Amino acid sequence: MLQLRPNCECCNRNLPPESTEAMICTFECTFCRDCVENRLNGVCPNCGGNFAPRPIRPPDRLERYPPSTERVVVEGGCL
Repeated sequence: MLQLRPNCECCNRNLPPESTEAMICTFECTFCRDCVENRLNGVCPNCGGNFAPRPIRPPDRLERYPPSTERVVVEGGCL
């Protein structure tokens, strides 16, 4: 099950579970679409992988399977 991390690891922008702006790599590194497209050129700085839109968990499943509350931010910001 995806963690649904709450923020962009680059700019720390909030990315709630229903956000269509959240992008993830195969290791669930999470970034906003703006950072992926304009700062990272579509390549994850953590693992070197590519990105895909993060799926949106149906609202009726969020109570039983809540999103992560742990914020991860790249130290020093992104490129």
